[in-house]
Amino acid sequence: MNFTMSLIAAGAAVLLGTGAMADNWRAWNIHNDGHPNTAAMDRFAELVAEKTGGEITVDVFHGGVLGSQPDAIEQVRIGAIDVGNFNLGPIGPMVKEANLVSLPFIFKSVPHMFRVLEGEGGEIMGAAMAEAGILPLAWVDAGARSFYAQKAINTPADVEGLKIRVKTTDLYTSMISAMGGNPSPMAFSEVQQALKTGVVDGAENNFPSFKSVGHYEVTTHYSLSEHLIIPECICVNTTKFNALSGDMQDAVRAAAEEAALYQRELWAVGSEQARKDVEAAGIVVTEIADKSPFQDAMGAVYEEYLAANPDMRKLVEIAQSTE
Repeated sequence: MNFTMSLIAAGAAVLLGTGAMADNWRAWNIHNDGHPNTAAMDRFAELVAEKTGGEITVDVFHGGVLGSQPDAIEQVRIGAIDVGNFNLGPIGPMVKEANLVSLPFIFKSVPHMFRVLEGEGGEIMGAAMAEAGILPLAWVDAGARSFYAQKAINTPADVEGLKIRVKTTDLYTSMISAMGGNPSPMAFSEVQQALKTGVVDGAENNFPSFKSVGHYEVTTHYSLSEHLIIPECICVNTTKFNALSGDMQDAVRAAAEEAALYQRELWAVGSEQARKDVEAAGIVVTEIADKSPFQDAMGAVYEEYLAANPDMRKLVEIAQSTE
């Protein structure tokens, strides 16, 4: 009897030491097949299984099937979903440090943005996000938004008098007003017709979106102002991550960082192809050699923002001083 019980106990121990110990995570992604982030999240799942020896597996649910982005962010915070690929914009209302990336012209370029987030600025932001329950493991590219209109925009003076469609946020409307333009918030679905009929003179977005939604068909110039560079993250529930051993944490973070680099490569290829396509269609692309006049024009915008959010001053100074 004792021998039989010992065999049963040994068998149970074997089961617990293998499949029973595997932890299966659910991951949220809003994008569909063909998008760089979808490929990157699939790569992340593969790498997690590989680097953890199968102790952690990840099922990625694409196309937002687990809910809208705001809902999914909240679900990751409370642990109902384990991982998400999120834009930092919607995280700002719950983690003020994430609003750094929404300041116009805060970054000089996409590489500069990554240098800021992979340095002290990112450490501060990441710690605040982790405190809110959503720990960033790696940063991914979501492009840079630039102006497009019926003329080139080389300096802030070129915006003066123009009606520019922007999202309905105080920072973005203030950005246009600071350059002498007329901010024209409207639903994104209305922009194509508004550009075509002259209701607005211009709008702003990244190259892939400019091409995919057809705005290149009703404008003539795309100017590389890169005024908004809002990245995305591969984020995990803080409690879930902290419960892992040090080795497992290292493995999961390494998987996210490798997947993020893969995403950045795919994004760069797609963005460059979109640029070539719109140029082939007749769009004149203007490089802006010196963005400092635009950054200088944001002085009042920043001061107003920092007056209302004085504890953000250090983050702003870190971003501005990062080479």
